[in-house]
Amino acid sequence: MSRREPVHLEARPGEVAEVAIVSGDPGRVSRLSSLLDDARLVSSRRGFPVYTGLWRGVRVTLAAHGIGGPSALIVVEELVSLGARLVVRLGTCGSLSTDIDVGDVVVASGAGSLCMASGLGLYAGAKPICMPQSPDPVLTGRLYERLRRRLERKVHLAPVFTSDSFYAETPGLAEELRGMGFKAVEMEAASIFALSWVKGFRAAAVLIVSDSLAGGFKRIGPEELERAELEVGGALLDALVEAYSHG
Repeated sequence: MSRREPVHLEARPGEVAEVAIVSGDPGRVSRLSSLLDDARLVSSRRGFPVYTGLWRGVRVTLAAHGIGGPSALIVVEELVSLGARLVVRLGTCGSLSTDIDVGDVVVASGAGSLCMASGLGLYAGAKPICMPQSPDPVLTGRLYERLRRRLERKVHLAPVFTSDSFYAETPGLAEELRGMGFKAVEMEAASIFALSWVKGFRAAAVLIVSDSLAGGFKRIGPEELERAELEVGGALLDALVEAYSHG
């Protein structure tokens, strides 16, 4: 895989680990960095913090990618150009199913999207071709099993829908997506999964359910969400380092 100098991140080769966790919220990334040993801020350009530190002796990078597929594509591609080989999105999602409640965790088994949305058309040469939008299956299975054993929260393995239109999630759209088998909606997974097949890195997504669009709107409180971030983040770091160490 060829490398090139990043344009949007300040980090340089050697400052980004092979294992990376990415999140949309810069605050979440900063909070998660407190879990690492010897965490160092290697980039803060454009409001996207990037930290590299140690978890159980393994180097890990935490990075913010902003909101939406195009922003995520830029940050993840630059992380990969700097040496990341395994990238997991730790984000939030809205439940589309009455079986999945706020505070639960969804490990994405795949991500649907509109073919030309989320910047994916650029990799297909602006043709109406859907790029592969599935995570690394081995990595995803390992993360699901490890998180299910480690967390007291419910952990679901389910397909999600990626949408750049946050406020377009009307009851009618939610019902349509639910009828197609999607269990949750979020904003970046499909883009990251598609890029992983183009650029040859391993990807997965672990999502905390922050909202429910099923059976009446419900939203998690900010303090509860922060507690969930640290709990799920610690378990994900354990699972990810274990999966990385075993290939």
